[in-house]
Amino acid sequence: MINKSLLKDWYSTIAFVISGIICIVLIFLLYNKYQDTRGFEETLKKTATIFIGISGFLSAILMVFLAASAMRQKLYKTKIIHKISKTTQKMHNFRNIAEILFHSNIWLPGLKDYMEKDYADLSYFEVKEFYKGKSKLAIEFLQETHHFGETENLYLELKSLLMTNPKEKHIPETLNYPIFYDNSILEKWLEHKCGSGLWYVFGYKFGNYKESLNLEAVFERHREKILTLANTINPDMFEDSSFNEVFFSKLWEHLTKDVMPKLSQFQSYIDRKTPQLIYYLYIVFLLLTIFGVLLPITYLMLSFSVVTLIIGFSIVLSTIFYVAVTFHIFLSKEVNR
Repeated sequence: MINKSLLKDWYSTIAFVISGIICIVLIFLLYNKYQDTRGFEETLKKTATIFIGISGFLSAILMVFLAASAMRQKLYKTKIIHKISKTTQKMHNFRNIAEILFHSNIWLPGLKDYMEKDYADLSYFEVKEFYKGKSKLAIEFLQETHHFGETENLYLELKSLLMTNPKEKHIPETLNYPIFYDNSILEKWLEHKCGSGLWYVFGYKFGNYKESLNLEAVFERHREKILTLANTINPDMFEDSSFNEVFFSKLWEHLTKDVMPKLSQFQSYIDRKTPQLIYYLYIVFLLLTIFGVLLPITYLMLSFSVVTLIIGFSIVLSTIFYVAVTFHIFLSKEVNR
């Protein structure tokens, strides 16, 4: 089945070619009429005044519409920035919690030394993408017989949440909390559902991990800080929470199912390009202004060659034809965007 988008592109191209042909034909016919008909230049002069009025009126409407669209875009982005700022702050809080747990003593003795010595240059993303064969260390890690209660993957997953770039290998001493998260790290977090492994362990398998994840080892002040951060993220969900596996299950579920997807969605709105319809209408505005208003006025004021008037008329008329047959395509693209 032929792609509809491809058909629309072909349709626009054919319409553009036909418009060009119409323009050339009009120039040829009007010039021949001027050559063969006495007094035709006077007719063109009288028509020029009407032509200037119509083109000026259409240009004014387009100018107002383009200005209003620009203001609407600015207002829309302001609202999105406000939303993304709130969601980004939630992500900051989640990463702060992840940092506390990562550096805490919940892990089995020797796990940190083992991971930071033998697999310091390995990331969670490389392990998840082992099938691509880009990281021999990831394959070695998966083939290795581990002795830390299968918490090695959880360690890497938690570590991945502290990164701000998927190419990072080591966590900086001072964690970076950017104004906006880079799309590359957001895509990796979402692609590999970072946080879902932690959610699964705390929510469904914690009985199997009680001996290898010691929540009691977290300092009291750190527990209070984690609960405060969680309450800041979502007061309704975490207001009366206790520091236990149920709390962490809800916490990582909220990150995976709510905060990360929203952050990515808002970020995509921020990065959205100016609609094609705006560029399309701006070009129409430009052609109407130059060839429908400025060129005829210049002809009348400076007595230029009548050829300039003929060219102006032809370009404007062919532009109107192009708009008439293609406007619905650009409009439907904008509606479906």
